[in-house]
This record gives sequence, C-alpha cells and structure tokens, in this order.
Amino acid sequence: MRERIGEILKRKTDTIHALGPDASVSEAVHMMNEANIGAVFVLDPEEHLIGIFTERDVLRRVIDGRMDYEGTRLEDVMTNRVATVGPTATVEEALRTVNAIGCRHLPVVDGERVMGMISIRDLTNSLVAVREEEIAQLTEYISGGYGSRAG
Repeated sequence: MRERIGEILKRKTDTIHALGPDASVSEAVHMMNEANIGAVFVLDPEEHLIGIFTERDVLRRVIDGRMDYEGTRLEDVMTNRVATVGPTATVEEALRTVNAIGCRHLPVVDGERVMGMISIRDLTNSLVAVREEEIAQLTEYISGGYGSRAG
C-alpha cells in the first residue's frame, strides 16, 4: 500500500495553526504549546504560505540569538524557504523530501491552498502501520490461513 499524504491529513484535526508575519514569537510559542505541535504556519493576509515557525527556529534563532521573544516578529525568525508536499504525494516521497532537507515538518498544499501540516512522526506512524499489516498477512500466509476463507 502506498499511502497518500492526503489520507494522513484526513485522520488529523482540520485545524490550521497559523499566524501572520507580524505576530510575535511569544504568540507562536503559546499556540504551539496549547496545541501540542512543533510548528505553525506563517501566512500573509491572503492566507498564502510565506513561511513556518518551528521549535528549531525558537532554539536556533531566538534563544541562541538572544532575541526578545515578545518583541520579535515571526517574519524576522521564521523559516521562509519551505519545502512543501501535495496531498497526492506518497509517504515515501514525503520522507525523501524530509531526509533531503533535514526538516521535521512539511506543509501540505494544493496549489496555493494550505491544507495542513505533516510531521516526521506522522510519516513514521504511517510506515509502521503498513509494515504491521504486511507482517500480519505474511504470518497468516505462513500459518496456512491466507486465502483459505471462502469469498
């Protein structure tokens, strides 16, 4: 089974966690903590993706840069060169992207419309579920039960 990214999104909440570029780091961190997520979208007024703000951005740019988290705007510390994935991409394709650029979160976009965010955890969970199903089928086959049921 080659699960598509859109299928993973269907199992997740429909909430898009986003802020504008003028929002503060403090607002973003509060949103991330409240929602128990590791990244938020940064959208322009027309709701186009202009960046993401991640836990890694907090550590590397804000804390290590000794920036004021209440006074620093997201547009000054966000990741603005963002790789994205479409809803029809496979989990394997998304994993290749994540591994190639070393990120943990991928925005899912359809054209210019932001659909949601997938994480490395979402991708890993999908692969584990597929492998568990394959193991169950092989175990059933080896034990002689595969295909023995009348259909």
